[in-house]
Amino acid sequence: MQPGTEKLSKPTRIVIADDHAMLLESLSALLETQPDFCVVGQAKTGAEALDTVSRERPDILLLDLTMPEINGFEVLRTLDRNRCQVAALVLTGSDNQHDFVQVVKLGARGLVLKGENSDRLFAAIRSVANGELAFSTDIADQVVQAMAAEPREAPSSLARLSGRERQIAMLVARGMKNRDIADELRISENTVKRHLQSIFSKTGARDRLELAVLAVTEVGKAA
Repeated sequence: MQPGTEKLSKPTRIVIADDHAMLLESLSALLETQPDFCVVGQAKTGAEALDTVSRERPDILLLDLTMPEINGFEVLRTLDRNRCQVAALVLTGSDNQHDFVQVVKLGARGLVLKGENSDRLFAAIRSVANGELAFSTDIADQVVQAMAAEPREAPSSLARLSGRERQIAMLVARGMKNRDIADELRISENTVKRHLQSIFSKTGARDRLELAVLAVTEVGKAA
């Protein structure tokens, strides 16, 4: 059994969207080597990606950002606007920090650079399929710092958190996982999860990355 597949009771259904035909075929063949992956559709344009997702209802959309007709950013924007349940994982050759920030703001669950190896891609797909985020530490740090530097009209919603919740939010901002936070605070992992549910509800953060942005912003204001 591949690492990270224990929670998956059936193959992860994947749609791949990329305008390079050879890369599209190669990616499809590569993913099909994994017993827990099933490629159910391919798309060469943003419009095709949206149509294929609507028709096939995959678990994961593996999405390039640069495509004809409708680019990857607009695909993400449309999926978010339509509250589509597919989890988008961006596969890109871009090294632009602004692109990374936009990807996060538009609801992508992860990002893998095209120069990375196949094991990194496999791991990212499995993480996203399990409901986790899949951003490298370097990219996550860039996004957090860039978003925290943006002006915010409203005061930080961390003000609504209890002392323990603020403590956990700050540890999330340091990139710590639930198990590490539990060890740090000498509490159970289930207790950490319950606190996080309350934190997300109070702050409106959609995921750990948005929560980290709020926490870093709070630290900046206090400095």
